[in-house]
Amino acid sequence: MRSLLLLALVGLGAQLVDGSLGMAYGVTSTTLLLAINTGAASASATVHLAEIGTTLVSGAAHWRFGNVDWTVVRRVGVPGALGAFAGATFLSRLSTESAAPIMSLILFALGLYVLIRFTVSGLPRERVGLPLRKRFLAPLGLVAGFVDATGGGGWGPVGTPAILASGRLEPRRVIGSIDTSEFLVAVAASAGFLIGIGSANINFGWVAALLLGGMVAAPIAAWLVRLVPPRVLGSAVGGVIVLTNARTLLRSDWIAAPDGVQYACYLLVALLWAAAVGWSLRRHLADRQVAAAPVGAGQEGGAGEPVITPS
Repeated sequence: MRSLLLLALVGLGAQLVDGSLGMAYGVTSTTLLLAINTGAASASATVHLAEIGTTLVSGAAHWRFGNVDWTVVRRVGVPGALGAFAGATFLSRLSTESAAPIMSLILFALGLYVLIRFTVSGLPRERVGLPLRKRFLAPLGLVAGFVDATGGGGWGPVGTPAILASGRLEPRRVIGSIDTSEFLVAVAASAGFLIGIGSANINFGWVAALLLGGMVAAPIAAWLVRLVPPRVLGSAVGGVIVLTNARTLLRSDWIAAPDGVQYACYLLVALLWAAAVGWSLRRHLADRQVAAAPVGAGQEGGAGEPVITPS
């Protein structure tokens, strides 16, 4: 009973983060299941079965709050489902361990780019509204779906920063579209796992616990993402990506950093991340004050500024 309660709380917390930032449900939940010695395929299958319900509720909530671009959902979700089914079906014969550091390096760089871009200049308005091309979304969905199924998570960490970095869709709609399209990925991955390992290797009590916690958090997260300023949200998402992939890189065979060095790096990244979010919040408030100033107020002159009159 204690394990089921813990899983429900993990599902609630993971979905709250996932629905707000567009990532982390699968990674968080799978990490816990692996920590209690669950097999990789069984852990990923458990999480994806729970995600069928959580992504359905999350997608409906994001749609209700106007956070979904259905063209993006279709163009990234269908290839994502194909990639997830393939990854789930062949997980027992495929290993992504050697590719994990390479993927983490790519994601780390992309997350750093998103963090700096949104912190320094905010949402790049000049490209918002431009269509996201199918030739970009289809390969992205295929890769993200495969990584998600074989790694127990990855749809959000791969898809969210890639679309954010394009600057063509505001953060809340990126997150809402990624969360909604994940329903297709979860269904396809679950079907692949049921075919590959069978239902006997899945603990459906754990599935129910994760599902219950996630379904409670999903509408709350969809409401929160609508309220958070895009600039602050972009900085927050970038920081999550950097911190998560820094951990993978530091623990990989490439670096194998001692524990002391790892903790120092985590602290440094966390401090820089907090500073970036704080700066973005201050700039957002300043921009809002400027936007709220009465029209023509600048013509009355301020301290040290001459009044300009037409000649």
